[in-house]
Amino acid sequence: MVLGRTEAALNHYFRALKGKEDVQVVVMDLSRTYRNIISKHFPNAAIVSDRFHVIRLVNFHFLKVWADIDPTGRKNRGLLSLMRRHRWNLSMAQRGNLYNYLDSFPGLRAIYDFKQDLCRLLLKKKCTAKRCKKLIPVFLDYIYQLKQSALSSLVTLGKTLESWQEEVVRMFRFTKSNGILEGFHNKMENISRRAYGFKNFENYRLRVKALCC
Repeated sequence: MVLGRTEAALNHYFRALKGKEDVQVVVMDLSRTYRNIISKHFPNAAIVSDRFHVIRLVNFHFLKVWADIDPTGRKNRGLLSLMRRHRWNLSMAQRGNLYNYLDSFPGLRAIYDFKQDLCRLLLKKKCTAKRCKKLIPVFLDYIYQLKQSALSSLVTLGKTLESWQEEVVRMFRFTKSNGILEGFHNKMENISRRAYGFKNFENYRLRVKALCC
């Protein structure tokens, strides 16, 4: 654990870290700061975007578009639950209810179907190199369509995915994620909440080591 999230704050720690040349894969969220750090200190590592964070990013921008099209519907918790989930995980009754709503907004229905197809692509894993060569043009076409959209949220999503395109397409080859790290992070957040925060970082660090290691 190191205090700070900036590249300057973390450089000292990573310079002293041993075994960096042996690291082959680093899975991470879509943080440019961390990507720069990894590229600088782990020269032999391939950076792979974490699938959970990529899907969450897609959903985030989709929900922003939904709020622009129908602010009232966006506040409906039942609809929100259905919109967030993958279409193939919905029951027939749930899918029917969702599509009845979407039929009132043809444009939103098209965006929803686009989002679902994109997520299905992003969820592919353990693909062969040959299969990846076929999937990459499909992914790039999704980026192109997003950037050509008249909706600013979708354009922003397209630009973000474009800037991370290499790291994202590597997900097709891997099943790796940073889920373990996210679990530790959740524990750390709970420790801080139960203590109503820590004034001294070293005390917080010791507490985390005692409860998470």
